Amino acid sequence: MKAIYFISLFFLLLAFVPESFSQDQPPQRRTRQRASEVASDNTPSLTERARIKNEESSKAPSHIVWQREIYRNIYLDKENNSPLYYPTQPIGKRVNLFTLLFKLLSENKITAYNYLDGREIFTEEEKINFEEILKKYQILYTAQGSGDNIKYIVNEIDIPGSEVLIYLIKEGWYFDAATGTFKSQVIAICPMLVRTDFYSGERTRDPMFWLPYEEIRPYLSRELIMTSNYNNALTYTMDDFFSKKMYSGEIVKTTNLMNLSLAQQVGADPDTLKIAQDSIENQLKSFNKNLWVYNDTIPVAAAEETAKPDKKTTPSKEKTSGRGAKKEKEEKPKAATPKAEKSSSAPARSVRRR
Repeated sequence: MKAIYFISLFFLLLAFVPESFSQDQPPQRRTRQRASEVASDNTPSLTERARIKNEESSKAPSHIVWQREIYRNIYLDKENNSPLYYPTQPIGKRVNLFTLLFKLLSENKITAYNYLDGREIFTEEEKINFEEILKKYQILYTAQGSGDNIKYIVNEIDIPGSEVLIYLIKEGWYFDAATGTFKSQVIAICPMLVRTDFYSGERTRDPMFWLPYEEIRPYLSRELIMTSNYNNALTYTMDDFFSKKMYSGEIVKTTNLMNLSLAQQVGADPDTLKIAQDSIENQLKSFNKNLWVYNDTIPVAAAEETAKPDKKTTPSKEKTSGRGAKKEKEEKPKAATPKAEKSSSAPARSVRRR
């Protein structure tokens, strides 16, 4: 009886232990799982180390003696610019550039500034609210909370990542006298929303807002992109794409006293615009080339060295002429002078008789 009692008690304990575990463990696991899901939806926050590193890299050189600011239109339908456009809808953790910027704005991690015609001002007065962006461009959203704790929830399918087909970027080209370097860097970026009008069928470009590149750089440096159809490894980041100048774009404006665009200066004719754009590109290349004086004494000395005759291989004139004369004597035998043959019988003298 005792054996039966202990066996039944043992099985009873086995029956209750998993039940107690099932009551305690799953809620904790569910809580952790929900927390991880929420964290995966949000963009990663900056650490203090990353923030300090970004501030150091964002500092402008202190000894700029020459600088030129250039505005470019980057068209995402071009193959070399397409890494910023695809995927149009998020695939796992992979998102395109505008979707990443949109999420950062919704979480108040970066600040957008109003797009002003012909100028950009990054001041407190020109800051644009995220709700204003949603209303202005008719993006569906739901608001949660109130006051300072309000959050705007936008479904990923409603983010207009596929409609941003152009980026207007501002480049700064400068020469730093302290380091003796000629570099370029992106100063600001402006996404353009391209939509087709329902009634007229015309495509419109609408610049949305300006974003200082120094604010978005630390987030772009964490976002990997695929830059080739032949190599599917994610080897570059979005920051590499801009800092290494892997994009291509046409020049639409340079900073000038009158604040005029390139089309306003030279006209809207495509051929004239192309000539002006190529001229600006050549000016940048020639300025960089003329910064340095190349030492040409080494090439001249090398040319003189190759022009000298080789004493070992080239014979002197005396030896050449002597050998040549000797060969001629050996090869050209003396011509034999012909001798008169002696006749065996003497000629008979004729005698006249009187």
